[in-house]
Amino acid sequence: MAQAATVTAKTAKTAKVRTAAAAPRATVWRWSGTSRQGGDARSGEIEAADEAAARQRLGQMGIEVGTLKRKARELRLPRLPGAGGVTTKDILVFTRQFSVMIDAGLPLVQALDIIATQADNPRFRVILGQVKTKVESGSTFADALADHPRVFDELFVQLVRAGEIGGILDTILQRLGAYIEKNDKLVRRVRGAMVYPAIVLTIAVAVVGVLISFVVPTFEKMFKDMGGALPGPTQALIDVSHAFRSNWFLILGIPLAAGIGFKVWISKGRGQELWHRFILKTPLFGPLIRKVAVARFTRTFGTMLSSGVPILDALEIVAKSAGNRTVQAAILHVRAKISEGKNIAGPLAETGVFPAMVVQMIGVGEATGAMDQMLGKIADFYDDEVDVAVAALTSSIEPIMMVFLGGTVGYFMIAMYLPIFSLAGTIK
Repeated sequence: MAQAATVTAKTAKTAKVRTAAAAPRATVWRWSGTSRQGGDARSGEIEAADEAAARQRLGQMGIEVGTLKRKARELRLPRLPGAGGVTTKDILVFTRQFSVMIDAGLPLVQALDIIATQADNPRFRVILGQVKTKVESGSTFADALADHPRVFDELFVQLVRAGEIGGILDTILQRLGAYIEKNDKLVRRVRGAMVYPAIVLTIAVAVVGVLISFVVPTFEKMFKDMGGALPGPTQALIDVSHAFRSNWFLILGIPLAAGIGFKVWISKGRGQELWHRFILKTPLFGPLIRKVAVARFTRTFGTMLSSGVPILDALEIVAKSAGNRTVQAAILHVRAKISEGKNIAGPLAETGVFPAMVVQMIGVGEATGAMDQMLGKIADFYDDEVDVAVAALTSSIEPIMMVFLGGTVGYFMIAMYLPIFSLAGTIK
């Protein structure tokens, strides 16, 4: 019976997809008219396959149509990568404003219209306009958001859907706003820790390149005029300068090509899995990444459970947003064990990814029926742990970078001035 039901469901889903693919593409229509109940003037936009379908849908909405015109297509210019994109700040402001408006009793379409008009980001303004049009044509808010997966991820859509079903959309949006804000702070803290080493390393490479390309040749000419054999460090530096100036395209191109190839290798498949497993075991970055993963997992999982999302659906969505293949595999393992009837704490301990304290606290929350509250406490604790880990990482990297820079500059100074000291000793 279960197998037959599954086959029937798959057949129905396939038929639905085929029907949707065969359906004509909807067109946006601008309309104006009056309400049949109050007689007040109204206007807006609606999606429909043709004019007859648009008039029929407006009639079902209780609108006496006055004018109905096809909306002209907007001229879309090609965008540069990263230009005009929707930022986390845009989504956070939208979520906060929208929750306040819904809590104040404003209709969904009117709230979307107000926020779309006031949005600073032109790209986001267009997307919100499209969401408003689809909601106005009878779609649910969650389905309208799902049409823009690059802006509103699956977590956002599922929580909104849970809020619509439970009639607590304003509460869900408030939780979403708090989640987005805390998650953004977590990401910015980790990125901020990487900015200083990246800047120092870039400056060091640029300085070394200038010295090898322009300073060393000047000293080389002076040393030739002086005559005599050069000390080993000086000769080695001059040889490196010759090699760099003669084959600079290879010296720069090979590391660049290797970096691009490595990035492609770790972007998907087996390479990504091996890299994510390796980086969790590194001495400096491993503990930080593990703590970030735990904080994100507990924060996301707790937000979804408190919003009424079923635990299996919540774990599936949390796994997709884990950011690490090893952590993702561990969460999916827990989900599979729960679907077999087991609890959460046992499978979590089996993975070996999550610390023992996290497993024990989740077990206590599961036993007391306060899982979402316990997950929130764990997330708050690991947010503080991330701050400590970031400070420790920065403190560890700073002396390493200083030793590297000091050693590089010291070698250049010794190599360049050693022949001069030797000559001064000979003259004496």
